[in-house]
Amino acid sequence: MKMISFIHAADLHLDSPMIGLKHLPANIFSRVKESTFTALKKLTAAAIELQVDFVILAGDLFDGEDRSLRAQSRFRKEMLKLEEKNIPVYVVHGNHDHLNGSWVHLDMPANVHLFHSEVETKALNTKRGECVHLYGFSYPTRHVFDRKIDEYKKAKGADFHIGILHGNESAGTEHDNYAPFSVKDLQEKDFDYWALGHIHKRAVLSENPPIVYPGNIQGRNKKESGSKGFYHVTLTDLDIKMDFIESSDLIWEEAVIDAAAASCFQDVLRLCQTAINSVRRVQQGTLLTLFIKNIQLIDDREKRSLHSELLELLFEEEEDEESFVWIVDLIITESFHIDKEQLKTEANFYAELFETIAHFEYVDHALAPLYEHQLGRKYLSHLSTSEQKELIEKAEKMLIELLYQP
Repeated sequence: MKMISFIHAADLHLDSPMIGLKHLPANIFSRVKESTFTALKKLTAAAIELQVDFVILAGDLFDGEDRSLRAQSRFRKEMLKLEEKNIPVYVVHGNHDHLNGSWVHLDMPANVHLFHSEVETKALNTKRGECVHLYGFSYPTRHVFDRKIDEYKKAKGADFHIGILHGNESAGTEHDNYAPFSVKDLQEKDFDYWALGHIHKRAVLSENPPIVYPGNIQGRNKKESGSKGFYHVTLTDLDIKMDFIESSDLIWEEAVIDAAAASCFQDVLRLCQTAINSVRRVQQGTLLTLFIKNIQLIDDREKRSLHSELLELLFEEEEDEESFVWIVDLIITESFHIDKEQLKTEANFYAELFETIAHFEYVDHALAPLYEHQLGRKYLSHLSTSEQKELIEKAEKMLIELLYQP
């Protein structure tokens, strides 16, 4: 029976700057800065332990087109470990680490096989004698909107055919539509597996053949929550087995506390501690966004005092923990109910205001100054429809509260 075993990973984003986290204690921030490299080490260790035939890295190995020397050096070190075990690595570069960037080159070991800017086929003969054809391309520039999928052509003479594609499934609207494709496009190529990259959320778009986004190997912000990692794939003539292996050293999580029944500060503290322990993971760090809802407060001064004192006590318990849970955002909302319909009846002004908010269609225009800014353009991701709606709802709530104040 023919069989191959490989690891499929994508979106390593090595040396990601982890925007907005410099306020962390030095030991925790150091771990955050190391987290993408820690995840890479787990990947190479798994490849060696599982004795895979090869590794696929489906784009965005580096976080930026400048490819820092630190990131290249650390990547090269891990590739040398795989070279020692005769494990080849097949690499495509994506929109973040495209080929047109400017960087100081470090030569990679001979086991690293790079796909160039045009779709090409690379052949591999495994130790057991199976022949594998791998197909892929690297981004020549940051923006590739062409349907590169049309250039993938199945070449005869292999036992297994694997497509590598860093791009966006056309039905998805939450990400830039780079190298667009449809599931049907990929199925029609009659390959045995599609190793995708670009989307940081794990997803299996099809099981026959497997069309797979492994997600990124380490979450870098609160939108990239939950476990992150890669797949160990075993393909045979008859079936396929896919095992997800977690690689993230840090996990982003959210927790919501209903403090309506809390009668004192100590009650709120206990609720926070319970929430924190519920998300704690052994030998992993957790970066937590904590929402405290329906809390009974007297004034803004008390709210500020509660916020600062809570954080001080909760930080005190976590700073030296290996399996720490660090609150990166604490959001406190009071028990506060507004009847919009009642407000609308009070004056035509309110009715017209809520009607304007409900049908607001200029989110992109309102946010344009942020996305046109040099730093904003580099670090802000595209807002999905649901995120735009959430932003409008938050703005509406803030406006109502301001109008409702005596």
